[in-house]
Amino acid sequence: MDDINKINRIIESLSPNERKILPCLKDKDINEVCKKSSLDKVSVTRALEYLQNKSIILISSEKRKIIELGVNGARYKKTGLPERKLLHLLGEKRILSLEEAQKLSQLSDDEFKAAIGVLRKKSLIDIKNQKLILNANKEEISKKSLEEAFIEILPLTNDSLKPEQLYALKSLEKRRDIIQIREEKTIKYKITDLGKQIISSSVSSQVKDAIEQLTPEIIKKESWKGKKFRRYDILSNVPAVYGGKKHIVNQAIDYGRSIWTEMGFKEMTGNFIQSSFWNFDALFTAQDHPVREMQDTFFLDKKTELPDKKLVKEVKQAHETGTGKGTDKSKGWQYSWNEEEAKKLVLRTHTTCLSAQTLAKLKQEDIPAKFFAIGKCFRNETVDWSHGFEFNQTEGIVVDENANFRHLLGYLKQFFKKMGFEKVRFSPGYFPYTEPSVEINVWNPEKKVWLELGGAGIFRPEVTIPLLGKQIPVLAWGPGFDRILMDYYKIQDLRELYKNDITKLRKMRFWVK
Repeated sequence: MDDINKINRIIESLSPNERKILPCLKDKDINEVCKKSSLDKVSVTRALEYLQNKSIILISSEKRKIIELGVNGARYKKTGLPERKLLHLLGEKRILSLEEAQKLSQLSDDEFKAAIGVLRKKSLIDIKNQKLILNANKEEISKKSLEEAFIEILPLTNDSLKPEQLYALKSLEKRRDIIQIREEKTIKYKITDLGKQIISSSVSSQVKDAIEQLTPEIIKKESWKGKKFRRYDILSNVPAVYGGKKHIVNQAIDYGRSIWTEMGFKEMTGNFIQSSFWNFDALFTAQDHPVREMQDTFFLDKKTELPDKKLVKEVKQAHETGTGKGTDKSKGWQYSWNEEEAKKLVLRTHTTCLSAQTLAKLKQEDIPAKFFAIGKCFRNETVDWSHGFEFNQTEGIVVDENANFRHLLGYLKQFFKKMGFEKVRFSPGYFPYTEPSVEINVWNPEKKVWLELGGAGIFRPEVTIPLLGKQIPVLAWGPGFDRILMDYYKIQDLRELYKNDITKLRKMRFWVK
């Protein structure tokens, strides 16, 4: 009795598509099931999965490789392989120069080289003094090659190939677009004992009057009274639905942007391509500094005009002899500053160039002020788990007469705390444009190392005086933003951020506060 009740409950829970394919399951062929049930393959496959959840069938799958003709293969099947054309041509002429043979055969450079390679390998031709010489007799010329015979019988499955066909496959695989191999997944199923009982039952009559969906019309007419509703199996697995969402890097950038704005900062933006003046010179980076060499910077083969002449003059003086204003005791870099070097265009190596441009535009009445940026930078780095030639950086400056070094550390600690880091370490550092300077490090628990995120400090007078007109404390920082993401997403290799593995991206959590 319990078995009968169980069967009835299962029958009552069958969906329309499940009921449609049940009588067709004895065919064992999904294509036949589709044909007899008038359902498409996706609907049939999904219905089979639901039947497996109800223990009516057991599904198994196997993958096999299908060998088909590629674009060139389809063409060669009609016109003949390049080596066939060349062989027929030599069969008439016996000896031809390389240039004449290619012209008469009307083969492209690649096809001509491939044809010569195949025929020489089979000892059907020789090359002497830039001439092709035929070695084959009439029988050898007319005999069909293994490759030609193989092309004619495609498509085939990889597991059905004979030894000579395997040889032909390996030969053709080395040539462009003659064959292509795709993987095909075959679904098989076996009807269980329970399934056999349900199929033998009068399924259609038992669920004939069951209501599948409750509509406003049924409720209005009260036509549901006295009828059965189909039983829904709430435990059945259903296909996962992935809603659209931003890429994890863009999510994190939006989150970082919200943190800075909450802390009272305004956003700076600018172009990826910058002049060396803004990228280096305005930031007091000497023109012979190693960071400006090709090993670290991507230079463009163009130059641009420099900004305001007064500003250029101030920057030039800071480099050559120091600013000579306020408390500045600097003597500069003591070299002759070159305007042409400053005109060179580069892919920006940091977002600090945006800070320099912002300071140059800042009016005295706008101080104090706080600005931030999050954007891409480019450096000619050796790519590894923690370095990339393209990366995101978050930039920040605070312009305030009363700002000091403790304020700088406080801003950084607050930002990294909001980004989810508990262990942040500062160590003394050196940068051409800040003094004092610190390096920012966070602890990576997986690699068991302190990971350097970037630098911070207070802009030197040689930077602030040319840009602002006087010496004002400017707190500045520019840690790498992508490395911050590695900890949150538990990614051990920076390159994983941009591989765009759709399966992994679907499973990754949103960046939330």
